[in-house]
Amino acid sequence: MSETAVNKPVAAIVGGGVIGGGWAARFLLHGWRVQVHDPHPKARERIDEVLANARLSLPALADFPMPAEGDLVFAGSIEAAVAGATWIQESVPEELALKHRVIAEIEKHAPTSAIIGSSTSGFKPGELQEGARHPGRILVTHPFNPVYLLPLAEVVSGDAVGAEVRDRACKHLKSIGMYPLIVRKEIDAHIADRFLEAVWREALWLVNDDIATTEEIDNAIRYGFGLRWAQMGLFETYRLAGGEAGMAHFIAQFGPCLQWPWTKLTDVPELTDELVQKIADQSDRQSGAYSIRELERIRDRNLVGILRALKDRDWGAGAILKAHDQDLAGSETATLPVDIDSGKPLHMIDLFVLPAWIDYNGHMTEFRYVQVFSDTCDRLLLMIGMDSEYVASGCSYYTAETHTMQLGEIGVDERIYSTAQVLMADTKRLHVFYRLHATNDDRVLASTEAMYLHVHRESGKVCDASPDIVANAKSIADAHAALPRPEAAGRFVGQRKTQP
Repeated sequence: MSETAVNKPVAAIVGGGVIGGGWAARFLLHGWRVQVHDPHPKARERIDEVLANARLSLPALADFPMPAEGDLVFAGSIEAAVAGATWIQESVPEELALKHRVIAEIEKHAPTSAIIGSSTSGFKPGELQEGARHPGRILVTHPFNPVYLLPLAEVVSGDAVGAEVRDRACKHLKSIGMYPLIVRKEIDAHIADRFLEAVWREALWLVNDDIATTEEIDNAIRYGFGLRWAQMGLFETYRLAGGEAGMAHFIAQFGPCLQWPWTKLTDVPELTDELVQKIADQSDRQSGAYSIRELERIRDRNLVGILRALKDRDWGAGAILKAHDQDLAGSETATLPVDIDSGKPLHMIDLFVLPAWIDYNGHMTEFRYVQVFSDTCDRLLLMIGMDSEYVASGCSYYTAETHTMQLGEIGVDERIYSTAQVLMADTKRLHVFYRLHATNDDRVLASTEAMYLHVHRESGKVCDASPDIVANAKSIADAHAALPRPEAAGRFVGQRKTQP
């Protein structure tokens, strides 16, 4: 194991299917070393497919660069997978006897301090802990697919797990951008799946009774209440339905209808071969034109768009993303690199072009270029030390002048990244040249040259930056001094590219 790998936290993933692969991707893209064990002959292929989707989508949720990707190792045994692990995630099939055997093998070889989380959607932690050597470190951490995008993880600890272990588990989950929802009591299927099961039962009846097809049921969700649920859930949605009088009025008005026999939530239709075939045929007609991989990518692109819209409004799951950005900004990912590569500009932010960024010509619209460069500037200023505390102390960099050139076109869902080359830095000024690139071929799409002045915010006058900020900015400028000066630097609108 390399020295770099030793310094990274280790996540062991036991079971590399859809859920285990999603866990692997989330940990890996947050800088963890990931050690996977799955005896399935196509485990590596399945993990690679999940990772490919995750690399396209997860970084696009952050407005700060993700940590450097961790190391991925496929282990031939559970013993090798759990070696040195901080976190162990069990994601084997939902068979209690199998989970008991796997957990016993994990406990035999895992570090005593390692947390053992289970992805189980139905079993209670008390059931998983039966016969365990150290039941106090085994808990349910139930995620939702795709694990690398959806932040929710239901955390069920039970009586055997102390508050310290539970809180440590929640801290690790938050560090990889997840929202740990603590389930206070052990119940079958936890919270979310109990709710989903009720909806699923009713949907099966609607198909069984030929009231609606699978597509019509899905349309009822995605064109109606599903859009409300994505931002407000159930109770907040009904609070609005009660008007100014609120929830009490809603319940008084609609509560009696709960006694009417509208639904069949306590029964389930017999899953006969005929009903199963009917559902399968309707599902094939609905979305059989797409492969599973294509549907996953469509789902992921749409989820990123929805999540980013919520993030812009600091609401719902978007608030989780915004808080995670603040964690990234305060972590080593938002500090000056120890070794600045003098052979190339700083690599800044990675993202992909969202549908809302497209103009009537089908290309990324003008003000989005400006937005990306502005976000890149924020990132650079954070790197040299201009954080919120520094700004609150009374000083900040102000933009004095910019010049932007749009050199190429980029379409929806395409990957892009930005770079920054510091041309000059002194006590009062920072001169930077930014480029925006297409990820697939590195071509330059746009550039912006900017001059920033360090200003005392109350007086509005230019003043010296702190010695630390000046030293950090100069260290980048010194490293970049050997780089070719950008041809466009110093130009203005209408000026020829070459001077006579």
